[in-house]
Amino acid sequence: MNTLHNPPDPTVLARAAAKVKRHVLPLFVVMFIVNYIDRVNIGFVRSHLETDLGIGAAAYGLGAGLFFIGYAIFEVPSNMLLQRYGARAWLTRIMFTWGAAAMAMAFVQGETSFYVLRFILGAAEAGFFPGIIYYFTQWLPATERGKAMAIFLSGSAIASVISGPVSGALLNVSGLSLHGWQWMFLIEGFASIVLCGFVWFWLQSHPHQATWLSAEEKHALVSAIELEQQAREATQTTRPSVFRLLADKQIALFCFIYFSIALTIYGVTFWLPSMIKKMGDMGDFQVGLFNSIPWLISIVAMYGFASLASKWKHQQAWVALMLVIAAFGMFMSTTGGPVFAFVAICFAAIGFKAASALFWPIPQGYLDARVAAAVIALINSVGNLGGFVAPTTFGFLEQSTGSIEGGLYGLAATSLVAAVVVFFARTAPRSGAPRPPSTPPAERVTAKSTVHQHALRSDPQGASS
Repeated sequence: MNTLHNPPDPTVLARAAAKVKRHVLPLFVVMFIVNYIDRVNIGFVRSHLETDLGIGAAAYGLGAGLFFIGYAIFEVPSNMLLQRYGARAWLTRIMFTWGAAAMAMAFVQGETSFYVLRFILGAAEAGFFPGIIYYFTQWLPATERGKAMAIFLSGSAIASVISGPVSGALLNVSGLSLHGWQWMFLIEGFASIVLCGFVWFWLQSHPHQATWLSAEEKHALVSAIELEQQAREATQTTRPSVFRLLADKQIALFCFIYFSIALTIYGVTFWLPSMIKKMGDMGDFQVGLFNSIPWLISIVAMYGFASLASKWKHQQAWVALMLVIAAFGMFMSTTGGPVFAFVAICFAAIGFKAASALFWPIPQGYLDARVAAAVIALINSVGNLGGFVAPTTFGFLEQSTGSIEGGLYGLAATSLVAAVVVFFARTAPRSGAPRPPSTPPAERVTAKSTVHQHALRSDPQGASS
């Protein structure tokens, strides 16, 4: 269509993009919150699993980590199937299967079923985060995606705060000869299944299917997105090779740095409720409230340090500083009693959560835009394996030595090593290296600025998961 060579009316495009964000972003944020809670809620039932089923520290740690093995194995195939079957159908499928797997956790009988269901839950959730990113590329022009991603990723921060009180409250539910921890899994998993029905009726896979957009708005969106693709293709006759980039030592550095950050995040996420219980005689709801404190503090810190980093730009130095703060906090948590350890973890959370946000502009600045999505997905997958290593190691150490002190030392040391390694990571391609622009220069500057402004909410665990 020749009309695609003419830019769409900016007013119409802005109106269409605003409608898209109003229509899908509230739903995506809620989906992310539910996703995160179903991923980490086992941290609040560890003592119950040990009392009722005999699942010890080592088995708990291994089961917690197996989620991330299933997630890593199935993330890329899931995203490929999403592109084949459409976002509406595939995101609905993802939510239904992860909700069913989360509910099935209520019927764990022992270690083997615990391992199997955690792996299945990870496989079921795989593809959710990159699926949302892909959805944005099909519905929003590049200038709007950064803002949309920032709002979407805020779901991770919200979930970190509310997961404790919600799960703690549900642990007090009883009836039908089921324990509180069983009700927690059933109710939180069922929430995902209910939500998947709403996803099916609310989402469409492509702009031309949206009855809530006018014909003019649909055309503006499709035109803008196709024009961006034409601009990318016109800058170079050959597409940059993902396989060539995988041999780049910079990619290995990025993977190691993010792995180190995720290692600390998930080590704390899965073991913090157990550490809080050592502070005194508290019920499950009180533990949940205390569990929210480090994440509330870290949200404030993420905003503050992101603002400082945007004013005094030296991304590696900011990430290194955050990693040093995380290392100091983790080390200090081993030097006092339970209350002092909790305070130290709150301090460490300032570092590792802010580092997870400030890290992403580094690989985004280095990578060619046309292969960035694939390589960033790789970095995210490798990094999230920290969610397997940390709880597995902590569980083994507690069962064999009676303490996780060695694991805390390990997290502190890894953060310090990553703080040094980050200075070897490039924030831009080598001088003279071919890096064709994927957008006009003015748009590229705007996009980079947007990344810095909104990186504070970037926590793709899942961070994310």
